[in-house]
Amino acid sequence: MTVYPFSFHIGPLAITGFGLMVMAGFMMAGWTMARDLRGRGLGDQYAWDIVVAAVIGGILGAKLYYWALYPSWHSLFSRSGLVWYGGLIGGAAAVIFNGWRLKVPLRITLNIATPGLAVGYALGRVGCFLVQDDYGVPTSLPWGMKFPEGLPPSTAGNLARWGIEVPPDASPFEVLAVHPTQLYETAAMLIVFAVLWRLRHSPHALGWLFGVYLVLYGAERFLVEFIRAKDDRFFGGFTLAQLVSFAAVALGVYLAMKWWKRDDFSVEGVKALAPLPAEPRARRKS
Repeated sequence: MTVYPFSFHIGPLAITGFGLMVMAGFMMAGWTMARDLRGRGLGDQYAWDIVVAAVIGGILGAKLYYWALYPSWHSLFSRSGLVWYGGLIGGAAAVIFNGWRLKVPLRITLNIATPGLAVGYALGRVGCFLVQDDYGVPTSLPWGMKFPEGLPPSTAGNLARWGIEVPPDASPFEVLAVHPTQLYETAAMLIVFAVLWRLRHSPHALGWLFGVYLVLYGAERFLVEFIRAKDDRFFGGFTLAQLVSFAAVALGVYLAMKWWKRDDFSVEGVKALAPLPAEPRARRKS
């Protein structure tokens, strides 16, 4: 199957599938957080505060990270350079700072944001598929996909330069079918989201759910990296993302064990999560 990037123009403005799905990921994460808070009888404004902070911090962090790697003032104002690690650091810092500003303890923020993290990441990976980035190694499976206009195109020459094994008789310009690892991650993280959503009322301490997320996300990312088309296998054949994933699993196990038993920590007294006002009773007919 041959697939091309999804994009269109509105006048001079280019709209890409990646941008649309990132926006959808943030909105869906906010919606899930807001729904969870309302289901607990709490106000949902803090959910949208988290989204706004994550968007602003994520963009700034990604751009500054890219600028640190490739110093150029032009890079700060271009559409390129949205580096994932920089966005993660910047977004997390902004959310933590916003929680501190509103006097919301970090454990509460983590618990609120956890299901949204999973569904937001799943939709973000759809964006990677639509822009044809982060695909996998060559495959002969029936669902293998060719990306002739990918970032970069999935040609035998590009894959070979990354040290990836390609058919010996393939021309350097031949577009090869590869694993759509973006969609594998989307499917996996939607399952993770469903698990987290069901576990959100489990009888454990606040923050426990975030530990579970780290374990599941880390395991998913560690496994998919084995079939990702990458050239950073510097650590005994493992990628940098796999090392980070291993650390995430270890931290997740620690947090899940630490907050396994319910304690007295609660949202009571947190002004940003004040209970919803009681609905006025309907007036009796005279």
